[in-house]
Amino acid sequence: MRITGLGHAGMFIETLGGSILVDPWVKSAFYGSWFPFPDNRSLDWERYGKADFLYVSHRHRDHFDPWLLETYVPKDIEVLLPDYPTDDLENDLRGLGFTNITYTGAGEVIERGPLRMMITPLRAPSDGPIGDSSLSVDDGTASILNQNDSHPLDLEKLLSFGKPEAYFTQFSGAIWWPMVYDLPQDAKEKFAHLKREAQHKRAMYYIERVDAPHVFPMAGPPMFLRDELFRYNGLGAENDSIFTDQSEFLARLRAEAPQYDGHVFMPGTVVTIEHGEQTIEQTLYTDAEIAAIFEDKWGYLEQQRATRQAEVAEEEASRAPVLPPDEMLAALKAWWEPLLRRGRIFREGVGGNVRFRIGELDMVVDFPKAKVREYAGEECVYWYTIPADLVSTNIAEHEIDWSNSIFLSMQFAVGRSGKFNEFLTTFLKCLSRDRIEYVENWYAEQSDVSEDVQLGDWVVQRRCPHLRADLSKTGKIEDGVLTCSLHDWKWDLASGRCLSTQGHPIRSRAAEDAARAEATAAAV
Repeated sequence: MRITGLGHAGMFIETLGGSILVDPWVKSAFYGSWFPFPDNRSLDWERYGKADFLYVSHRHRDHFDPWLLETYVPKDIEVLLPDYPTDDLENDLRGLGFTNITYTGAGEVIERGPLRMMITPLRAPSDGPIGDSSLSVDDGTASILNQNDSHPLDLEKLLSFGKPEAYFTQFSGAIWWPMVYDLPQDAKEKFAHLKREAQHKRAMYYIERVDAPHVFPMAGPPMFLRDELFRYNGLGAENDSIFTDQSEFLARLRAEAPQYDGHVFMPGTVVTIEHGEQTIEQTLYTDAEIAAIFEDKWGYLEQQRATRQAEVAEEEASRAPVLPPDEMLAALKAWWEPLLRRGRIFREGVGGNVRFRIGELDMVVDFPKAKVREYAGEECVYWYTIPADLVSTNIAEHEIDWSNSIFLSMQFAVGRSGKFNEFLTTFLKCLSRDRIEYVENWYAEQSDVSEDVQLGDWVVQRRCPHLRADLSKTGKIEDGVLTCSLHDWKWDLASGRCLSTQGHPIRSRAAEDAARAEATAAAV
């Protein structure tokens, strides 16, 4: 088996049963904010486009590049479609002309001669754009796991496919916190450090449990080449960003878990595995060029910025004309109010007013009353400032996921009066009837927390209130605070209060109190 790095999360997998094109991305994403790091335009895209199978893990635009798929990939290719609750990804692919679609079942093994493949989807509201997935591949000569951006809860089921020899996984997150937030600089630096540490701990959690001998960190970081965002590359010009790079992560991996062989995986990296023997070569960059990319990263980024401003300008010119404030308000009112009326759990979860300053429009979304209207001085729990051309384009294209467009672009600002509100962020990426109904039902099902488990001196509900991870495997307690290692959410066990966001309390009590109650019940 041979795996060629295509940049970011992209790869070209050659097996005895055919080749697989995975998440190819070249064009800038999220309104011209993200570019693949390092530059991958010089790869032989004509060759890689003629694969036997196409696998797009999820809809995020740093994994799903419509321009590349239209330009280089034949429309009769067999598309391996993850089993997602809504049809958004399928509709996107069919809209590009792909019709040879194989509907994969969750955890179902697909066989093509000696080639075995399995796609494991995740379907929670916070999994990518309502869905993320991983790909397992085995052709008899090697077995690999491409976990991508996904954070699976049931690793035993995932690894039942077989123990991978090579493990490809995200290590550098994709989020806008805390960079765009209205915070003092010292707070941004503190929160950025905490976010990087949480991402690192999550990556290490999976590396240790998958326990593959060879680890290839991928799916990050991007390059920010717009002038106003350039300072947020890597750890940030002022140490206030969250994007650890490959060399930084591998240095920590060597220090913390030397039993694993970590390798740089970038455009042109070719990994060949045959019956336990592995070789790695680089076909696009020289050793000196790779050293310069990581050792003089800001210099490399400056070169990229200087040569790619035409791409930034081209993207800006493609945006829709700015709508007048009254037309924009009317369009958002007609679009959002019916969804708000359907989203009872969303309305209760946000529980207040959210202000949007969009160019000349100043509006408020009243979640309790399911109304969109002009702002009139109401107290608000969140407030956004967003360029009018981005919102006008989202309206024109009826973009149902604002996290997969405006928010990941980082071309906006936001503030809040309390903690992070998951319900608000989820609503803004569920701007369709199908998504609203699915997520409303998903949240309703999370009320089943009947089973308990003892962790140290505490008895807590077994399932994490966030994404129902098994806390007997992912939970750690220190000084009365429970942390779920998958997403670093925390709870005060004495009160059950979530310390990471509003809502999502946990059921907990001291183990000795639980034992006493059981003894009393038995005696009765």
